[in-house]
Amino acid sequence: MKNVADLAGVGVKTVSRVINRERHVSEATIARVLQAAEQLQYQPDVHAGNLRRADRRTGTIGLLVGNVANPFSAAVHRAVEDAALERHIAVFASSLDDDADRERASIEAFLRRRVDGLILTTVHHSQAYLGGELEQGTPLVFVDRRPNGIVADTVLTNNAESAASAVGHLAEHGHTRIAYLGDNEEIFTAKERKRGYLEALRRRGITPDERLITDGLTDDAKTAVAVSDMLALDDPPTAIFSAQNLITIAVIVALRRVGLEHQIALVGFDDIPMADLLSPAVTVVAQDPSAMGRIAARRIFERLDGNTGPARDFVVPSRLIQRGSGEIRA
Repeated sequence: MKNVADLAGVGVKTVSRVINRERHVSEATIARVLQAAEQLQYQPDVHAGNLRRADRRTGTIGLLVGNVANPFSAAVHRAVEDAALERHIAVFASSLDDDADRERASIEAFLRRRVDGLILTTVHHSQAYLGGELEQGTPLVFVDRRPNGIVADTVLTNNAESAASAVGHLAEHGHTRIAYLGDNEEIFTAKERKRGYLEALRRRGITPDERLITDGLTDDAKTAVAVSDMLALDDPPTAIFSAQNLITIAVIVALRRVGLEHQIALVGFDDIPMADLLSPAVTVVAQDPSAMGRIAARRIFERLDGNTGPARDFVVPSRLIQRGSGEIRA
């Protein structure tokens, strides 16, 4: 706080008032203090009175997942918590909801509480703002999406290869009109899965049809419209590759609404609840989010235990689960 005060040209008490959002501080002074705090990467320590231990550890880690309502994120969350419990470490968790501002706010909240390490799923175009934390020795492990702007441990699936295997499976069943439905193309996983889709088509001499490719499907309504528009084409798709599990659920609803669930083949990326109980049961490329969570937790604990080796990628293989929807022939 003294460093911030010196840089801003104010007293330490003024810095305290600004950080704690107390009244009677001018807007100009607030701006100077906040600019100095950002320049020095200062974070107020809410546990300062309790940090008497020599290693300054708090026995906590921060976990940022995509969306706790998504079964994938929930499985990662549970695996990390189970691993942390064995070491008597508490987990602070937050949802990203694919919001870049929320990413920064959640991570800053973790850092204010002086967590010992961070396990992160991110969406911001760059994570360079965490470079200072890496330099200070804060362990960072990224899950599902590779960071930009820094090099850090990452646990992920080979998204492009897995997507290509799904599209190849549909092609092997005679399909050449294969639609792609994906979420925000700025997200690392979405980019990779679309890349795998396109590579699989080209590998088989199939020219991609832009009318069968839709990105940015962030809710059920958008997915329903996309499916409806594709089905209305003179040469509609005979198969659909859905690149995200919540989109897959919306596709199933849309196909059932028009009675085409047994005519149009479907392979989804990520498993969904009760996929084997539907008719037809849903074929998926299944990731292993529990394994991804366990590996991320193991890596963060290795770092906390003194491992200073170079950053690594940990690739967890997916598997194609054939249940029926992906085996409908063209």
